[in-house]
Amino acid sequence: MDWTPNPGKEFTRSYQGQVWARYPIRTHVVQPGEDIGAIVKQYAQPHLQQGDILAISEKVVAICQRRAFPVDEIHPRPLARWLSRYVTKTPHGIGIGSPVTMELALREAGVWRILLAAAVAALTKPLGIRGVFYRIAGRSVAAIDGPTPYTLPPYNRYASLAPKNPGRVAQSLADELGAPVAIVDANDLGVEVLGASRGVDPLLVTELFRDNPLGQGSQQTPLCILRRQS
Repeated sequence: MDWTPNPGKEFTRSYQGQVWARYPIRTHVVQPGEDIGAIVKQYAQPHLQQGDILAISEKVVAICQRRAFPVDEIHPRPLARWLSRYVTKTPHGIGIGSPVTMELALREAGVWRILLAAAVAALTKPLGIRGVFYRIAGRSVAAIDGPTPYTLPPYNRYASLAPKNPGRVAQSLADELGAPVAIVDANDLGVEVLGASRGVDPLLVTELFRDNPLGQGSQQTPLCILRRQS
């Protein structure tokens, strides 16, 4: 297999004095409802070695769980349209700053929890306290992704929720593969390990994904083998 990093990404990264290689794995365009276990067995398992960690993009897990939706099929309520106007937008993604992603947030966390989070954030933001909204709304809301023009089609017209039970999914895949598995939410703003099997150090995976080696757009590499170099 031709192991090459994605454009603009380094092939290796160091953590606590150890050098690790990051091998991005290209797959077909995964469709909603596909079996994530079959995908990792087809594309990753033949290349796994003792001591490797398999990192999986949270988005591909969400797609397999049918937690990604065409934006044309999401019909935001008036409350979603109103709340989305007050969300800070960044060049790296809209988060819940659009009516469709705010609608998903309302469905995922419930109306009253989102309203509470918004009210507390409105009080604390002028004091320089950031991140209160997502601490109250929950990690599943923070992981909601909206459509972006640079995402691989057809998912440039999709919005997605975080995967359900990512820790359980990671452990189930690890049991099938015989290798540790981490499900990672990474973008150009930050990285978080949403779920990890036994044998995974989340701090290690977080640091190795600090520069988002899977890329932010149409790279079509939702899997990555992490391998310590001798």
